[in-house]
Amino acid sequence: MERKIETVSIIGLGALGILFGHHLSKKMPFEALRIIADEKRIKKFAKDPVYCNGEKCNFHFVQPSEKTGPADLVIFTVKFSGLEKAVQDVRNQIGEHTIILSALNGISSEEVISRAYGWENILYCVAQGMDGLRKGNTLEYQNMGMLCFGDRQPGIVSDKVKAVEEFFLSTEFPHEVETDMAKRVWGKFMLNVGVNQTVSIYRGTYGDVQADGEARETMIAAMREVIAISQVEGVPQTEEDLTYWLEVIQALHPEGKPSMAQDIDAMRMTEVELFSGTVIRLGKKHGIPTPVNQFLYDRIKFMESQF
Repeated sequence: MERKIETVSIIGLGALGILFGHHLSKKMPFEALRIIADEKRIKKFAKDPVYCNGEKCNFHFVQPSEKTGPADLVIFTVKFSGLEKAVQDVRNQIGEHTIILSALNGISSEEVISRAYGWENILYCVAQGMDGLRKGNTLEYQNMGMLCFGDRQPGIVSDKVKAVEEFFLSTEFPHEVETDMAKRVWGKFMLNVGVNQTVSIYRGTYGDVQADGEARETMIAAMREVIAISQVEGVPQTEEDLTYWLEVIQALHPEGKPSMAQDIDAMRMTEVELFSGTVIRLGKKHGIPTPVNQFLYDRIKFMESQF
């Protein structure tokens, strides 16, 4: 069937939600873009508005209980800890033909979403290259980055992917269609394991891992442990892939910070279980040593214990 995306629902107003929502709000009719939030949060945003690069965001907020009819596209931008609730909160936004994208970190959010809505309309997706700094309801960024998306099955470009691509082209939304998304998802996971955790434990910025030194060596060592695990998990990463993601890091603003480092600064619990926690568990499963990720895990857990 031919699909056309005219209505979009976003759930989660962290850095990515603000970034995507602000961009699309300037490209779409007001009521065609729905920001899903409960009544308490909507009242909070009314008193303390959301800003992106100094501009007040003009968002159309919709409560989970509202019967708006299904959206053509639903984008998840919550933290992993909030995913289960978000899956329920978008139920009124999901219909038979609703396409679903998850911009969450890690390698398991699509699986969680599929338990409620099946795999039929879920596309694999990763967000990469964004260098925003969020403080409260304010986001500042220089590089918007992009959404990379594609089908679960490698080597094809479905009508769903074509519809999202057409929509992103019409709204000037940076994107890339990928025909081997499993490999890309694992590559982004490798990036997160390295850069998010390393910048966090050194209490630094992207600049600290862009330059030669201990922090960069730690980051690369953590990423190489993911490469070792990926070989036996059936989605092999290589040194060539490592080089690609290091180039992505080099393009980020040197004074920016990944979301995990921002969480630690704000004394919020992190997604460490998604990163080194996952690496350690898979390492034990396959008998692969993961000492660098164990070090990162222990350090971040200690930092969280001080909150």
